[in-house]
Amino acid sequence: MQPNIQHSSKPVVESNRGFQVWWQMTRPHTLTAAFVPVLLGTALALKHGKIHFGLFFAMLIASLLIQAATNMFNEYFDFKRGLDTAQSVGIGGTIVRDGIKPKTVLNLAFGFYGIALLLGIYICANSSWWLAVVGLICMAVGYFYTGGPFPIAYTPFGEILSGFFMGMLIILIAFFIQTGTVSSTSILVSVPSMILVGMIMLSNNIRDLDGDKENGRKTVAILLGKKGAIYLLTGMFTFSFLWVLVLIITGVLPVWTALVILSAPKAMKATKGFFENTIPIKMAPAMKATAQTNTIFGFLLAIGIFIGHYL
Repeated sequence: MQPNIQHSSKPVVESNRGFQVWWQMTRPHTLTAAFVPVLLGTALALKHGKIHFGLFFAMLIASLLIQAATNMFNEYFDFKRGLDTAQSVGIGGTIVRDGIKPKTVLNLAFGFYGIALLLGIYICANSSWWLAVVGLICMAVGYFYTGGPFPIAYTPFGEILSGFFMGMLIILIAFFIQTGTVSSTSILVSVPSMILVGMIMLSNNIRDLDGDKENGRKTVAILLGKKGAIYLLTGMFTFSFLWVLVLIITGVLPVWTALVILSAPKAMKATKGFFENTIPIKMAPAMKATAQTNTIFGFLLAIGIFIGHYL
């Protein structure tokens, strides 16, 4: 999601096609939003029996592919709508900077969806075919986040839907395929993940606030204003830590999950970076810190659950 600067619809370069270009097109800093929930859901399933590693890896790869494909749809539709230029801030803009053909990006995204669909068939065959419906809805949300006539990213619901589908729902699916059920504990533990994944989207929208406003978007950041959006980000970070504390006190989570506090410095770096900077490119470190908060928080939460299970 980049500022709207008019440009030619023809890519500006045709050379740099190394692995780094293709890797950056997946927007790797966002992929942890798919990896961490799978790990968390699987960690929670431990006390219900042995882990089916075939299902774990199938779910992990499918989630990563859907996330990468969603990023590529974002890349494609931002280009089509004239939002990406060679001067755009961020790692988006592979089409205009690196000469990758738009059709190639779109086909690759659908190819990733195809592989994820095959993995989904394996998962459903070993768990429940009802998951096919859930998986297709997740894929539809990934496409319509920036695709279609009314992109979700242009509305105030981007953070909520991305958090729910890429945070909470992935945890619940990962838990379900291992246990055959969804427990109240898995729902409660998935709440911080849902919030932090949504905050990755919010941080992106804070950075792109001015450009998004010019393009008629109605994101949460635009509706609240920059300062209000940063306060919301700060509040959601705080809520996530307090939520884990409450779950520890009530015995839902082991005391080892208090390790999540070690991710607090990244959260503070993110909020401080947004408060102190107004230029989009200078807010990039704050965006990165937001994504890192989600990653570190989720890993530490999973580690705490693992330790609590074995000790």
